[in-house]
Amino acid sequence: MGPTSNSYISQRIKLHYVDWGNPEAPPLLLIHGGRDHCRNWDWIAEELRHDWHVIAPDLRGHGDSGWSTDGNYSIQSYIYDIAQLIHQKELSPVSIVSHSMGGNIALRYTGLYPETVRKLVAIEGLGASPKMVKEAQAVPTAQRWRDWIEKKRAASARSHRRYETFEDALARMKAENGHLSDMQALHLTTHAVNQNEDGTFSWKFDNYMRVWAPFDIDHEETQKLWGEISCPTMLCYGNDSWASNPADDGRSKYFKNTIVKNYENAGHWLHHDQFEKFMTDLREFL
Repeated sequence: MGPTSNSYISQRIKLHYVDWGNPEAPPLLLIHGGRDHCRNWDWIAEELRHDWHVIAPDLRGHGDSGWSTDGNYSIQSYIYDIAQLIHQKELSPVSIVSHSMGGNIALRYTGLYPETVRKLVAIEGLGASPKMVKEAQAVPTAQRWRDWIEKKRAASARSHRRYETFEDALARMKAENGHLSDMQALHLTTHAVNQNEDGTFSWKFDNYMRVWAPFDIDHEETQKLWGEISCPTMLCYGNDSWASNPADDGRSKYFKNTIVKNYENAGHWLHHDQFEKFMTDLREFL
């Protein structure tokens, strides 16, 4: 048996999540990354469902969740949505496993409400490296605003890409992550696309979510939020990924109680690329 589909309301948007049952067990929240979906976690959920009450949401603008009516996808809105899910479903204290943008969301949420999280895993979830942050801050304020307006305008004119066949979308999924097995790519693509009325296939995520707001809280404020996290935290990084490792760039020092795990022969989706090793580490950590 697979998970059941459910929904909740946040900021007038109907958001989707899957529930793997076992409600008497401790809650475990799985938060996916950008342009991804909740069924990205199925292999991990299958392994943990007998010991945990596993819940995996589709973030707004992703998967089977609703899209923001104004086309804006701020990190603050994502954090609010997760806060509402935990609040409405009474999941606190909850353990969280998160990936990429989902890690950014989970880390900030936990810094805001440290008493509600028991354990936290962030897979490449700290966001831009210190070098990238410094480069972004060097761009004048007015230029950042103009760039954002231009990107928003371009997104409004962009049609949702259509693939003639499901196999074409599957090939694109494989091209995005060369570490995926054929079975993994098929499963992820199946849950990532909708079939259009003309028979073509398109990704479920909203193109508007590609455009980030021109400003966020100061990097120093983000570091302070990391410092507020009181629960044990595991930061995971793939050695073949583009992401900067916090043990090397100094960001791990802002956490009170953290370990950093590296994975050979793994990229940004290391939980797919090195599944068995990641599951061993995850079980031990949880």
